[in-house]
Amino acid sequence: MKKHQFVCVLVAILSLLTPIAAQGVQEQQELVVYAYDSFSGDWGPGPVLVDMFEQETGIKVNLVSSGDGMEMMNKLISEANNPWADVVVGISDDMASKIYEAGLLEPYKSEVLADIPEFLHFDPTYQLIPFDYGNFAFVVDTEAMDSDMVPTTLASLTDPIYKDKVILIDPRTSSVGLGLLLWTIEVFGEEGYLTWWETMKEQALTITDGWSSAYGLFTEGEAPLVLSYTTSPVYHVTYEDTTRYQVAIFEEGHSTTIEGVGLLASSKKKDEARQFIDFILTKGQLTIAMANSMYPVNSKTELPDAFDYAPKPEKNLSMDSKTLAKNLDRWLTEWTQVMSK
Repeated sequence: MKKHQFVCVLVAILSLLTPIAAQGVQEQQELVVYAYDSFSGDWGPGPVLVDMFEQETGIKVNLVSSGDGMEMMNKLISEANNPWADVVVGISDDMASKIYEAGLLEPYKSEVLADIPEFLHFDPTYQLIPFDYGNFAFVVDTEAMDSDMVPTTLASLTDPIYKDKVILIDPRTSSVGLGLLLWTIEVFGEEGYLTWWETMKEQALTITDGWSSAYGLFTEGEAPLVLSYTTSPVYHVTYEDTTRYQVAIFEEGHSTTIEGVGLLASSKKKDEARQFIDFILTKGQLTIAMANSMYPVNSKTELPDAFDYAPKPEKNLSMDSKTLAKNLDRWLTEWTQVMSK
């Protein structure tokens, strides 16, 4: 090949590679945010929040849908030696011990915390900052179930009348499923929770991997009861103008959950990450509350009337974080053994 031909070929190759290289630089300049699927999906608050944040700050965000809560956390842990994310959204208080152990997060004591009630500050190290909260509950399709059949306790769900009428969620892959596992331990104790699950294994229509698939089956009419939150009716009232879906309030109380947002210690864009965290704790609160159908943590947030359809339990159940961290792996193992028999 003649010299001038070689030069021409080299120039052509470089011209093809330049856009690819530029794209790589552009991707590196984006703030990478991991969030669970229902947060980052089309109907979740994520896309709207990202658009609002980008318009206000000029900071580009790559919102990565990362499975359900437990899947997202396991993804972060598996990437520990080659981290990509800058921010993680949606690690709940009841599964936080694993991410603390992995040492992936950097504490951030945001000034906005002054507007968040103390009872929501579940992490004294502020590796995770609360951004929304709620209570687990079973949501009822009132067009498919008569009012006199609505369950009033966890124990009542084991009655044969609910055979194939309940959709549950796997605690190994979903933070919502994990919430129910802990709820049963809080109510029945270690001596009785596995008995409940052994019965429900045959009683439930199905046990899905995540909340999105479970709630999708529910709204498609596959079963009249699904594990979700006391605040789930807010979505249907707001966006569908219907009170068809209501909450079964249980006598023994309801387990609480607080969702947190964290800054990855490995991030090279920590200033931008902190701006994003502060944004979802302030201007993003109403959007999160409405799309997630959860309560906002910022006390300055004014809620619409739709939240009147979210009943508040008289009794809130929660578990000591040390007890949870000490026993969670064993409980999940025991659950797996019972459910796989």
